[in-house]
Parts: sequence; structure tokens; C-alpha cells
Amino acid sequence: MTTVDWGLGPGAEFDLIREMLAAATTAGREEGDGPLDAADPPGAGVQLGPGDDAALVGDGRMAVSTDLSVEGVHFRSEWITPREVGYRAVTAALSDMAAMAARPIGGLLSLAIDRERAPRWAPEIAAGAGAALGRHRGVLLGGDLSRTPDEAPIVIDVTVVGEADRPLRRSGSRPGDRLWVTGTLGGAAAAVEIWTSGQGDPAAPLRERFSHPEARVAEARWLAERDVARALIDLSDGLAADARHLAAAGGVRILLDPKLLQVDPNAEAALGAERALELALAGGEDYELAFTAAPGAVEEVVAEFRERFALALTRVGEVTSGAGLDIVGLGSAEWRAHGWNHFGDGR
Repeated sequence: MTTVDWGLGPGAEFDLIREMLAAATTAGREEGDGPLDAADPPGAGVQLGPGDDAALVGDGRMAVSTDLSVEGVHFRSEWITPREVGYRAVTAALSDMAAMAARPIGGLLSLAIDRERAPRWAPEIAAGAGAALGRHRGVLLGGDLSRTPDEAPIVIDVTVVGEADRPLRRSGSRPGDRLWVTGTLGGAAAAVEIWTSGQGDPAAPLRERFSHPEARVAEARWLAERDVARALIDLSDGLAADARHLAAAGGVRILLDPKLLQVDPNAEAALGAERALELALAGGEDYELAFTAAPGAVEEVVAEFRERFALALTRVGEVTSGAGLDIVGLGSAEWRAHGWNHFGDGR
């Protein structure tokens, strides 16, 4: 049996995904002799399948992605409102559209919720979902609703579709490229740490970074239109983990310099510079963009980008020959920079 790498970085979660993809592929081949039209084989309309932020289907311009949000894992009801829950869930999925430089068209919202909370929560979750889609001129296309057992967690699944005239992928990095990041990092993770450590409520700017993240759709499309980025990913699992995905997809090594990061100043004020830096590296849920570009390609548009979006573009590393990710000066703290991993040892 041929082993497929799928372009994913290391970690227990991604090992499990690799096993799932391999099992699905094998089972699909075994059923391939069913009553199908030989002229229209399975997967004929798939231009890009698993291993990136979204699939590309049809003529290669239609992007499709899905994202789960589970109570107790991605949010807690005592942290944010039902409307914010819906907003966050949809924004996480829309961020995958940004990672492909796709224009969102709409989304499907599936919700599993207990009987007691459904009358109050479901309409508010839908309102938040509609607000997040409307922010990027998308619409709600439909979905599904199911009741969960009493006291079971709320589960939200969002599938989004978009159109990518110039789709960007995680692959494409070349030795000599530079690694760039939008915005500041660590704010959402700092909010989570303050809540979970019993320090009370985070300051308003940190809570906002968690409750109302921004999918960088316009920013990604701006970069794509100018042929600036060679490889692109959104920062959902943390810069360290997502940089590893870029390295794996491109077959390159990425050298990341933490001293260059733009760490969220509110995270530094709340938790100190050292912990805020760790969260900027590995906290996740920033939903900023990380991309690689040829030397000199970004420098000439940094000022224009900042003026257009009121957002920083920061060079944080470089691409070399080899494999994986190296973090300058991390030393014995390297174990803390693996990013979010659902089936690993935690954040």
C-alpha cells in the first residue's frame, strides 16, 4: 500500500487524521467497482483534496471547508454569549476560506443542542452565524438541527463554500523565501488562560480577540491579487504548529525567530512577556495569516497593506532546505511550542 503524507505536520491529532484519511481512501478503492459510470470515476471533480485548509472542486475555483466547535473544548457558556458562540464558530470556518484566498459565498450551520437550552440558544447562535457570514457578504445556505441528551455539550458544525480566482495553498514555499505574519498573536489564548486559571475575566481587548475573531479574507485576497504569497495558512492551531504544516506541505524547513513576533500587548500586560510569547507561538485561535514569499516581494507593499487594513505585516522567519520547524533560541522550552493538539498533551 502506498503511503501518502497529506502535507500535515507532526502531532497525535494529525497522526490520527492521517490514519483516517488512509482508511477512507482504502475503503473507497474497495468499493470502486460498484454501479458507477466508468466515464465519471469517483473524485473526478476534485482538484484538491485533503491536506490543505479547504478542498477545491469543480473547475478548481470552488473552495469547500468545514469546522467543528464543541462546548467545553472550543468555548464555555460562562465565557461568551450564545450569539458570540455562533459568530466564533462561523469565523473559524471562514478563516479557512481566507487561507485559500477565497471569497466566501455562504455556509451551512448544523447544531446539536439539548432540549432545555434550544429555545434560547439556537436563535442566538444562528444570529451570530449570520452576522459572521454577512461581514464577508456571505449568506446562510441551510444546515441541520438535532437534539442532544440532557447536559450534553453543544456541538456546532459549519461548512463554508467560496470562490477562489487565484487559490493559494500551503505548498509552494521555496528555500530562500521569507515567512510573514499578519497582526499580533497570543490575544485569544491569553483570554482562555485567564479564564481557565481562575484569574477572573480577561480585559475587554483580550475577550474581544476570543469572542469576535476576524477572518482575514480581504487581506488574503489582496495578497493573492498582487502575487505576493507563495504559500498561505491561517493561524488556528498556533504559529508553531501551523508553520510545521507549511513546512510539511512545501517539503522545506522553516526557521522561526520568536524575537521578531508581534505579540499582543494586552497579553503581555496581563501575563508577562515570557508567557505571552509562548502563547503567541503555540496558543492558537488568532486566525491571522502566515505566508511565505520571495525575498523583497513583501517589503515593497508593507506600507500599503498597513494603510489599507490598519494591520501589521511582520517578517518572522525564513525558509531553508530540509524539513520541519526550528525555533531560534528556544532550547529546552521547545516542548511548549507544538501548538493546539486535540489528542496530544494540551495547549
